[in-house]
Amino acid sequence: MSKFNASAVYLIAEFTTGLASKIIFTTFVIYRVQAAHLDPLQLVLVGTMLEGTIFLFEIPTGIVADVYSRRLSVIIGTVLIGIGYAIEGLAPIFWVILASQIVWGLGYTFISGAFAAWITDEVGAKKVGPVFLRGDQLSLFGHLIGIPVAVFIASRSLALPYLVGGGLNVALALFFILFMPETGFKATLPKEREGWRSMVRTFRAGVGLVRSRPALITFAAIGLVVGLYSEAWDRLAQPHLLEAFQFPTLNGLHLSTVEWFGILNFIFILVGIGANEFAKRQVDTSQSERTLKALQLSYAGMVAAMAIFILTSQFFLAIGAMVIFNALRTMTFPLQNVWVNQQIDSKVRATVLSMAGQVDAIGQVAGGPILGAIGSFISLRAALWASTLTLAIAVPLYQRLRNPRNRER
Repeated sequence: MSKFNASAVYLIAEFTTGLASKIIFTTFVIYRVQAAHLDPLQLVLVGTMLEGTIFLFEIPTGIVADVYSRRLSVIIGTVLIGIGYAIEGLAPIFWVILASQIVWGLGYTFISGAFAAWITDEVGAKKVGPVFLRGDQLSLFGHLIGIPVAVFIASRSLALPYLVGGGLNVALALFFILFMPETGFKATLPKEREGWRSMVRTFRAGVGLVRSRPALITFAAIGLVVGLYSEAWDRLAQPHLLEAFQFPTLNGLHLSTVEWFGILNFIFILVGIGANEFAKRQVDTSQSERTLKALQLSYAGMVAAMAIFILTSQFFLAIGAMVIFNALRTMTFPLQNVWVNQQIDSKVRATVLSMAGQVDAIGQVAGGPILGAIGSFISLRAALWASTLTLAIAVPLYQRLRNPRNRER
């Protein structure tokens, strides 16, 4: 059976994973808070289990992708993520949810680095920028479709979105098996692999590349900061909405919590699509300085939006702050992907990207329980303030990264 064009496969995958994830994550907070009755510390510990798994397996699976096959790595990861999703929907029990995160996290490590490295090799580092941005847009369109689907099925069972999302991931893996090409990647020849020795050499080459480039070291520091802040924000911002605000009626129409979260997610995605289109049109991703400036401004705006969200007692102002935060955050993912892929040699691309993922995981494993404990024993607001102040560190780090002396190869 003939393979699809690599860009088409990437875009289809981005749409499908966006659809599957939004079916799950539109109402996952409601499932974990109202069905599983998790407290703030447990909410964060669920994420810590996920990130701890990523920390343990990120680099080994990245090396597998560089030595054997990025296509195979993506297929394995997609199947495991689907299974992990489904496990969480089996029972709203804390230990079951923790187990699901292990499977899900392991699957993520097979994809992290490998998928971006695969498409970069297939289309070329100079041409991949628009593909990343377009893929992110299609992912957001998948989110848009996933929101009403999630509201519809979650209103019948809060567990059902996990089963549907998991099934979509397994179907996507089958699509990869049938249609995903791999022409730009040259695997290590079987006679040259030498088992673990080949993997160790690849790991050392990746470490050597990072150590030789100050820009990649600074980028790793930014990844650590992002990991430290994100675990508390991702797990506790929506519970803060549930705790701090009385959800209003809309023109006299009383909406359920599930419906409110569906509307909010829909707004977030629409604004995110617009922000991504703005970045695609206004940021010349072939120019490193412009990409870095856009990233620095985005992070500064995110910090300001988080502060407004925490300080305000007005529901709609809090929602506006979340909209701005999510729009800016949406822009950062493809821009970071473009910049870092342009700094890495192909032979160790997946390994170095996995290192970046591991640094993020270290931040989340280290920061998550601490900030979760602050949320449980002090207040959600205090935990969110700690998250905001942590993210603020990224702004001067991007200024350092923009210094030409720190970008010398």
